[in-house]
Amino acid sequence: MARILVVEDEPALLKVLDYNFRQAGHEVLLAARGEEGIRLARERRPDVILLDMMLPDIQGTEVCRSLQQSEETRETPVVIVSARGDEVDRVVGFELGAVDYVVKPFSVRELLLRVQAILRRVKARTTERRVLQFGRLRIDDEAHRVWVDGVEIELTLLEFKLLLALYENRERVQTRGALLEGVWGMDVDITTRTVDTHVKRLRDKLGPAGDYVQTVRGIGYRFGGSPDLSGSHPD
Repeated sequence: MARILVVEDEPALLKVLDYNFRQAGHEVLLAARGEEGIRLARERRPDVILLDMMLPDIQGTEVCRSLQQSEETRETPVVIVSARGDEVDRVVGFELGAVDYVVKPFSVRELLLRVQAILRRVKARTTERRVLQFGRLRIDDEAHRVWVDGVEIELTLLEFKLLLALYENRERVQTRGALLEGVWGMDVDITTRTVDTHVKRLRDKLGPAGDYVQTVRGIGYRFGGSPDLSGSHPD
């Protein structure tokens, strides 16, 4: 059984989700306003948060930012459930740290399966703390924290997953399609340009360690096999 927090202002949809997740054996927390959702997330520590973008008090984007900035909730998976289905909306959602994006109207059965898949991935994560050191870069896998030259760098969850995917496959070229599938998920309907945008932002945030992420023209990206790199990456 998992604890699911649903932040949604449509009473009928709240009722449907409450019923179906309880039938699936989960504990369900309900919030009709963004501030209430943030409070419940911090106090009750849910395993997954389902978040609507259009809320009566504050925007879902602000809820996402608040969850990312709090030590208590920054690692809690957030699934955005929104009527906004354009690519730009999905990209913004993932940039804010969401692990999935579901467009209304949706199949409740599909949503249940998506949440179950997220819960399995969380459960499968190793409990052993991994702190990875690579030249000027240090990565705490469990805490989702990154340092460059001893200074902590603030990354979104998606940026962290992208960095880890590249690092764990260092010296191996990762195509944009492979990164989309591995980092964003197979069902995410966004273009490969999104990968380029996120790699650029990741490099910018990593500063002097950004050169570890190398461009392979016409194919994709790879993480350098040695921290002793000279020169800059080609864009």
